[in-house]
Amino acid sequence: MTKTFWAIAVALLAPAALSAQQAGLEEAVATITQDDYAYRIGVIAHDSMQGRDTPSPGLNKTAEWAASEFRRMGLRGGVEEGGFIQRYPLRSVTVDAEASGMDVGGARLSFGEDLLPLFGASAEGEATGRLALVSGSLGMDGAFGGNALAGAHVVWVLSADAQGIDRSMFETLGQMREAGALSVIITNSTEDERWASNARRSMGSGVQKGWGDENGGGEDAFEPLLQVRTQSLQEVLREHGVNMIPLQARAEADVEILVVEDLQVTVSQSMHSEMIDAPNVVAILEGSDPELKNEYVVFSGHMDHVGMGAPDANGDSIFNGADDDASGTVAVIEVAEAMASLPVAPKRSTLFLLVSGEEKGLWGSEWFAENPTVPLESMIADLNTDMVGRNWTDTIVAIGKEHSDLGETLNRVNGDHPELRMTAIDDVWPEERFYFRSDHYNFARKGVPVLFFFNGTHDDYHGRDDEPDRIDTEKAARIARLVFYLGVDIANAAERPKWNPESYSRIVSDR
Repeated sequence: MTKTFWAIAVALLAPAALSAQQAGLEEAVATITQDDYAYRIGVIAHDSMQGRDTPSPGLNKTAEWAASEFRRMGLRGGVEEGGFIQRYPLRSVTVDAEASGMDVGGARLSFGEDLLPLFGASAEGEATGRLALVSGSLGMDGAFGGNALAGAHVVWVLSADAQGIDRSMFETLGQMREAGALSVIITNSTEDERWASNARRSMGSGVQKGWGDENGGGEDAFEPLLQVRTQSLQEVLREHGVNMIPLQARAEADVEILVVEDLQVTVSQSMHSEMIDAPNVVAILEGSDPELKNEYVVFSGHMDHVGMGAPDANGDSIFNGADDDASGTVAVIEVAEAMASLPVAPKRSTLFLLVSGEEKGLWGSEWFAENPTVPLESMIADLNTDMVGRNWTDTIVAIGKEHSDLGETLNRVNGDHPELRMTAIDDVWPEERFYFRSDHYNFARKGVPVLFFFNGTHDDYHGRDDEPDRIDTEKAARIARLVFYLGVDIANAAERPKWNPESYSRIVSDR
């Protein structure tokens, strides 16, 4: 046969092949339905999952269910020996109350009765130094520039009616630490019943990463953040001529530092610890191209939430996290099902990653990025979905569009599918720094281009009312369809996505 014959044959067959490919895409995307979305949200955000805290039985149950979904779709496990669940190490830590405390000029303040960890148990150790009392709240910037706090245990005296600590105070605590404080302690004037309730919670087991800088301790790491009962400290300091009542009254005044000379203070903290673990779920659909199948498009979402708390007026103690992030978790599962339904898989492989520990500090995605189950350099993009079930019906924010040509690809794919009635827009909250606050960031800092699909927060964020019946599953399904189309395009593209060079030099810190 002549070359002309083959050219004609290819020309005649090409439209048919493209038509078949398009039909396959439409059949696959049709598996992403509102009803499926609602059902899966109902499973993950059900009360039986108990808020999916990291770690918890409910989180393990969620991971096993997700793994069973991936297995049912015919995907292969992305962990050793074909398993679906990757477990990463954590430390369960509890303050040893008898061996811990604060010695102030010979008087002993005890953990539980007089002292509590401010944010749960931290590193153990012991430090001795002088006492510095900080009062006031105005003019904090530059207030600790000298050496007044260096080598001192710093007590920030709050007003008598202060209700603990709020987010606006975090920066000040950090400034005190940076000024050389041995420990930073805030006063707490709460009544007995509330103190006892705080003690039951704070003196229980806390959880830390089981690797890296937070795993261990040593003298350099011992900079505890504590709270002290105002009444207990006042009784001790009165013996040394210090009256805390005028300091409490200065809560709204300019910052002042009172160093109590000739008063030696020792803070010691000992802990019981136990190694435990938490799950990630990894599934893979192998690509159809003999060469490109060794590269991966990653779809990620976090399946954990914040667990349980005290019952509210309605007796509800469970934070179900339907939007945060059952909605993003289900998006990953829905995209996986659509990919698995294609008559021919995309050229590149697709990896579906459900992580935990996001609410504790992006733990699961950090562990996966540090201990990937496929080579890190083979991951060409991460498409992360975190909170996609609320707010606008026709808009989704795609954070990170400006940092790589993934933004251009998304704009093109979005334009090709007007039937989705969904517009992916740029980050409208840059001041919130959301780019650094979800799991995609652990891929970005390793050099993997990312996009983060996010509908923003709302009044139910981290609240008991983030329930399944408040999710717009019809809208969420359309977002999952957009992510599917984008993933197919990236997986079939001739070239890998490319970073904006300026963004690469600024963001990629660990390559």
